[in-house]
Amino acid sequence: MSDFRFRVLRFVSFVFFILPFAVHAAASDKLKLFATATHSAQANFTQELLDKNGKRIQFASGKMQFERPGKFRWEYQKPYEQIIVGDGNKFWLYDADLNQVTVKKLDTALGSSPAALLSGSNDIERGFNLSDIGMKDDLDWLQALPITADTSFTKILMAFNAKSELVIMEMHDTFGHRTILRFSELKNNPSLSSQVFKFVPPRGADVLGE
Repeated sequence: MSDFRFRVLRFVSFVFFILPFAVHAAASDKLKLFATATHSAQANFTQELLDKNGKRIQFASGKMQFERPGKFRWEYQKPYEQIIVGDGNKFWLYDADLNQVTVKKLDTALGSSPAALLSGSNDIERGFNLSDIGMKDDLDWLQALPITADTSFTKILMAFNAKSELVIMEMHDTFGHRTILRFSELKNNPSLSSQVFKFVPPRGADVLGE
């Protein structure tokens, strides 16, 4: 598996439920309220990986959808076609170029990670220390520090715009790299077909995992 494909698997294992909700509050309060404000979502996204010197080393784009509890779909369109699906029980990653499917139990794939910030739990501060870090570039920023050491990310930053929409999520890893997600054309609580979150491995594809 290429380095890009490995990072996609690792990254999407960590982050999947992201969407705005309209409420006037500090960034940390917005995150806490997120768990009860958003039931489904869809958006376009870009994903950028920067090295410790700020040089871009990877870039990807696509679209995502989710529905609580535990259902999501990420479609990477560039530079490689990949589909990541959570059906509520299992985590699926399909790589079209390799014709390969990786499957894991959803809890195993997500683990203790940034996803816990956005996966619907009302007890966010059990896994993270949250703090508001002020305004920058007209965005209201939040910092989340993991309490335990069983994650490869050292901190997570989230930025909300004036409409209280979560528009940027930035993860700092133990190698000094930054992974930056930017969202556009966000739709809050759309009606999504149940078929969106079902995945059947294509005929002839290699299936790896559980």
